[in-house]
Amino acid sequence: MIELTEQQVQALEHPEALPPRVRDPRTQQTFVLLPVEEYERLLRDQYDDSPWTDEEMELLAWEAGEMLDSFGKDA
Repeated sequence: MIELTEQQVQALEHPEALPPRVRDPRTQQTFVLLPVEEYERLLRDQYDDSPWTDEEMELLAWEAGEMLDSFGKDA
């Protein structure tokens, strides 16, 4: 585990932008500092890596049902 610098501790105590951001000076890549509880909550409750949104999946299910209904009527 990496210890926070004094500057990072101050950023957590007086955040100007939430969440506080840190930059790797070598790569210029930016990271955010989150409490582990917040990170775990995001993973558990909000993170969705599926290619479809809930709305898109409902629409696809409705369209599939419509196609099955019309297929049954044609037979």
